[in-house]
Amino acid sequence: MISYPSIDKLLDQVNSRYSLSVLAAMRAHEIDDGDSKMLTKYESPRSVGQALEEIADGKVKVDPSSILSERKAERVERIEETKLEHQEGLENKKD
Repeated sequence: MISYPSIDKLLDQVNSRYSLSVLAAMRAHEIDDGDSKMLTKYESPRSVGQALEEIADGKVKVDPSSILSERKAERVERIEETKLEHQEGLENKKD
């Protein structure tokens, strides 16, 4: 469970829990990949906690277009999976 930063402080910076989780995950991956850190001192030793601290401090902002693009990509992926499952089902009926 997160104790610092508080969820209230985080939601002051981001408009939804979904956006917060996406933003924190993306930033944590950047930190893990060696991206420079935005604060001089962190409470958390983990990249996700550090990402949340950066968000709470206003150093990281949501790019709405990236979240919309991600949602669209997920929808396209689900549609493609459904098509593939349907095709496989038709092929199995032929046998």
